Amino acid sequence: MSIVLAFDQGTTSSRAIVFDSKGNILGVAQREFTQHYPRSGWVEHDAEEIWQSQLAVGREVLEQCGFGAADVAAIGITNQRETTILWDRASGEPVHNAIVWQDRRTAEYCDSLHAAGHTQTVQERTGLLIDPYFCATKIRWLLDNVPGARERAERGELAFGTVDSWLFWKLTGGRVHATDITNASRTLLLNLESGQWDDQMLQLFDIPRSVLPEVLPSSHLYGESDPELFGGAIKLGGAAGDQQSALFGQNCTQVGMAKNTYGTGCFLLMNLGEQAKPSKCKLLTTVACTTDRRREYAFEGSIFIAGAIVQWLRDGLGIIDSSEDVEALAATVPDTDGVYLVPAFAGLGAPHWDAYARGTMVGLTRGTTKAHIARAALEGIAFQVADVLDAMHKDAGFEIEELRVDGGAAANDLLMQFQADIIGVPVVRPKVIETTALGAAYLAGLSSGFWNSLDEISQVWQTERVFEPQMSREEAATRRGRWNAALDRARAWENTP
Repeated sequence: MSIVLAFDQGTTSSRAIVFDSKGNILGVAQREFTQHYPRSGWVEHDAEEIWQSQLAVGREVLEQCGFGAADVAAIGITNQRETTILWDRASGEPVHNAIVWQDRRTAEYCDSLHAAGHTQTVQERTGLLIDPYFCATKIRWLLDNVPGARERAERGELAFGTVDSWLFWKLTGGRVHATDITNASRTLLLNLESGQWDDQMLQLFDIPRSVLPEVLPSSHLYGESDPELFGGAIKLGGAAGDQQSALFGQNCTQVGMAKNTYGTGCFLLMNLGEQAKPSKCKLLTTVACTTDRRREYAFEGSIFIAGAIVQWLRDGLGIIDSSEDVEALAATVPDTDGVYLVPAFAGLGAPHWDAYARGTMVGLTRGTTKAHIARAALEGIAFQVADVLDAMHKDAGFEIEELRVDGGAAANDLLMQFQADIIGVPVVRPKVIETTALGAAYLAGLSSGFWNSLDEISQVWQTERVFEPQMSREEAATRRGRWNAALDRARAWENTP
């Protein structure tokens, strides 16, 4: 067996990537699927289309690379988190479209839970905040709004799953109803201390235990695929939610190691080891990937707008023709000439959590050019990451030695250098930036014996470039002070008379 196959099931597309024992990518196949917006604030997927697209790219990449089922040590799955699927156990048919993590239909219900005083208890038991983002309120909505669903669930006829569970069910013809612990930790139903479903949370959200999958380690032999799917049975060796998978794919397996993914938004995770520390700075405490029954945890901070600010420069302002042009434009000026851009287009995420903040640009003069605005946009991404990292330092009680980076904007050298300058620690970019899929491959490879240990994997992971801080700490502090002043002007804008 010479390869591991990673299924990277994302929000807009399904991908399959083949890795060899050195962590090199041998082939990639990708297929987009339909986004459904039945009402304002509602986002849905057709779960059957997710499955068919993922199966298709899995077959395609094996054929493209000339491999068969016998060549594959195992399949690892990484997936869009919090997206919620409910299906019939007998037929395997979903009872409704999947409700996507972005969906806000349960906002009023969440407000009622806050008003009833459940906020602290939920955070203490699950590590999460009460929000439509997570699965529990979505499950309740399905049970209460799909005709007959609650009664069928009570009779044990329905199954709930995040996307990993759904794919395991379909890959095994319904023989496996399981989830990995990282995905389970995003449901609002998992007790962080026990690592099992929490009866108090099930009662609060009025969800019958009978619908829930078994919770298993991230690196684990879940079963085998049906032979007819790929011309032979393949071991199903692991799963993890996308951000935890990226943390593992970045080889951040020691306490204090951290990664940041620069996508449309940013997701910064720090490994906490075996202690599930509560956050006092409005971060999430979540479960990190597990390679055995030992549980490890991570702090997570989410930033709403990162790469999306570059898309706005392109589509909204028209000052660049393509996203790749932003670095060259920003590099034509030595600094922003005092311009600060707070990209709070959808409010502010961690650690500020201000839904009423709005995008703000300050410091404009007649000398301001599009190059200054482009540079301020990139710096605004880095300042937000620094804010989250500060919160992690306060909550964890220690500072990181380096920040490992991935995602599309991590290819921007100017941004990565400024990120290192403003946080004062090296920024490390890996050779393989497909770290989410690589994490799933690592998990599957470990459980199947393709790789024998974390030490062996650490030899596979390779650095492409290290960005060392070059800015003085005094200058960095001055710039962050000005950033905080710009933040103050953006805060609560929608509530300002």
